Amino acid sequence: MTRNYDAIVLGGGAAGLMCAITAGQRGRRVAVLERSERIGKKILISGGGRCNFTNLHCRPDNFLSANPHFCKSVLARYTPQDFIDLVEKHRIPYHEKKVGQLFCDSSAQDIVGMLEEECSAAKVEILAGVFVREVRPGDHFVAFTDREEFHAPALVVATGGLSIPKMGATAFGYELARQFGMKIRECRPALVPLTFDAENRKHYCDLAGVSADIVASCGQQKFREKMLITHRGLSGPAILQISSYWNGSMPIAIDLAPGKDVTRRLREEAAGRDLGAAKAAFRAVLAERLAERWVNLHPPQRWTNHALEELERAAHHWRVMPSGTEGYDKAEVTAGGVDTDELSAKTMESRKVPGLYFIGEVVDVTGQLGGFNFQWAWASGFCAGLGI
Repeated sequence: MTRNYDAIVLGGGAAGLMCAITAGQRGRRVAVLERSERIGKKILISGGGRCNFTNLHCRPDNFLSANPHFCKSVLARYTPQDFIDLVEKHRIPYHEKKVGQLFCDSSAQDIVGMLEEECSAAKVEILAGVFVREVRPGDHFVAFTDREEFHAPALVVATGGLSIPKMGATAFGYELARQFGMKIRECRPALVPLTFDAENRKHYCDLAGVSADIVASCGQQKFREKMLITHRGLSGPAILQISSYWNGSMPIAIDLAPGKDVTRRLREEAAGRDLGAAKAAFRAVLAERLAERWVNLHPPQRWTNHALEELERAAHHWRVMPSGTEGYDKAEVTAGGVDTDELSAKTMESRKVPGLYFIGEVVDVTGQLGGFNFQWAWASGFCAGLGI
C-alpha cells in the first residue's frame, strides 16, 4: 500500500511534532512515523515527569556544537516566549523551579496532550508503532515499512540521539545521514554521570547518596550546582553539566566549598590544631560523612599555617580524573551528530540533498541542563516546518 504526503517526519518526539504542527498549519499534508507504540515518550519522563519544557534565559552560549554560531538564527526564530504562549493557550499550569527553568505543575502528559491537540488541529497524521526499514531517494523520498510505502518530496529526520536506549533510541538518524553522504561529528554521551577509577571508588563510593553544593570546572566551563556521590562515581546537576565538556583525557576540578574559607579559624588560632578540629571545620560546610572522609584522605602533613593553606587549596581544587561515564543508558542527551555545516541555519535543510531535513538531538547541537534541549527541539522543528 502506498501513501502520499507533502512531508514525512521520522520521529514523534519534541522536534518532530513541532515540525509537523508548523508544516500542517501551513497547509502541508504531514505524516509522523514513530517507531514506539506512543509519541513523546522522552517528554513524559523528562524533568522527573513534569517536563522542564524551556528556559527563560536561553542563549546560544547554553549550547555545545562544533559550530557555536549555527544555533543563533534557529533560536532567534522561535523563542522560549513563543512556546510559553502555546502552553498558556492550552491553559497548562506551570512554574519556574530554578532560575529560568519552567516545569509543568502537574505532569509532562500536559505537554504531550497539547502537541497531540495541535497535530489534530493541523490535520497531521500520527502513526505510532511504525518501523521504517529503509529510505530511498528519487523524485520523492520513499520510506518503506513492512506493509506500506510512504512517499513525500520532503523528509524530516527527527529520530533523536543514542541516549536512553530503553526508550527506543537508535542510530537510525545517523545511518540515514551517512546514506545521503552527510558528515557526522563523533557522538558521545552528554549530561551523564561520571565514574570513578578503582581507587576513588574505594575511597568514596560507600558515601553514595551524600551531596554537596560545589563548583565543577573543566577548561573554561564551570557550573555551581549540587554534586551527588553514587555507587560508581559522581552525579548531580553540576556533574551532569560538566560531563558535556569533558573530553575523556583531562581531569575535572571540584570546589567543595565555593566562596568559603574553611580553615580560617584554625589558621587564626594557634591552639587546638589537630585532626578533630579540621574535621569540625569541614563539617560546617559539608555533610558530616563527606567532611570526615575528606580530611582523613587529605590530612595536613603538619599543623602550620602553610600546611592549612594547602589543605584549603585542596578543598577548592579537588582534581578528579574520571574513568569514564555511565554511558548512553544514563545520558540525558547525545553530544555530536549531523554536522551543522551540512545544514541550512534557516530551515535545517540539507545543503546536499534538497527536501531532506535534520532536527533536534540528531544534529550536533547539545544544550546544557535546564530546558535548553527542549528549546532547541521546538526551535529547530519550527524552522524546518516553515521550510517544507
